[in-house]
Amino acid sequence: MIYDRLESYTIILASGSPRRQQFFKDLGLNFEIRLKPVKEEYPKRLRHFEISDYLAQLKSLPFKNELKDNDILITSDTIVWHNDIALGKPKNQDDAFNMLMAMSNATHEVITSVCFTSTTSQKTVNAVTKVTFKALSEDEINYYIDNFRPFDKAGAYGIQEWIGQIGIVNIEGSYTNVVGLPTHLVYKTLNSMVL
Repeated sequence: MIYDRLESYTIILASGSPRRQQFFKDLGLNFEIRLKPVKEEYPKRLRHFEISDYLAQLKSLPFKNELKDNDILITSDTIVWHNDIALGKPKNQDDAFNMLMAMSNATHEVITSVCFTSTTSQKTVNAVTKVTFKALSEDEINYYIDNFRPFDKAGAYGIQEWIGQIGIVNIEGSYTNVVGLPTHLVYKTLNSMVL
C-alpha cells in the first residue's frame, strides 16, 4: 500500500482550507501544514485549467529553497469557469450575488489543479467537473449569502452547503473536486511518485 512507501516522506500541504485539510485526514495521510502568502495573480492570456495550473504552481514558489530531499509539497487552486470567464472568490456581497445569478439555470465547470513539488521534480494534475444549478431565485441567493458568507469560495458557493443541497440538479465528474480537492488524483499521483 501507498502508506508504507510514504513513511520515509514528509508531505507538506500548503493550504489553509479546512476542507482540503480534512480530505488529507480522510485519505489517511500523515502531513503537516505550512502556509506562505502568495498574491494570486495570473497572466490574462491564460484560459480554463491553464489558470488553476499556473496558480497551483505559483503557490509552490515560496517553498522552493527550503524543501528537503524527502519532502513532497502539495499546493492547489480551484476556479469556477463559466461563460469563458474564471470566477474566483467574491470580493463582496454584490459580487457573490452576481456570480450565483450568472450560474443560475446553467452549467458551469469547477476546475481544481494540484501541484506536487519535490527537490527533483514538479508535477501538476487537474480535474474538471460540470455542475448544473436550477433556476435560483433572488431570495434563495440572498438567504445563502447572508447565512453562509461564501466569500472564501471560488464561484461564491460550497456544494456541501445549503445552496448545493437545494440548487444543484446535476453533476458530471468528481464531487470532491467541487468541494476543493480531487482526492482520487491526489492518491493516484502520490502513488506514482513513491513507487
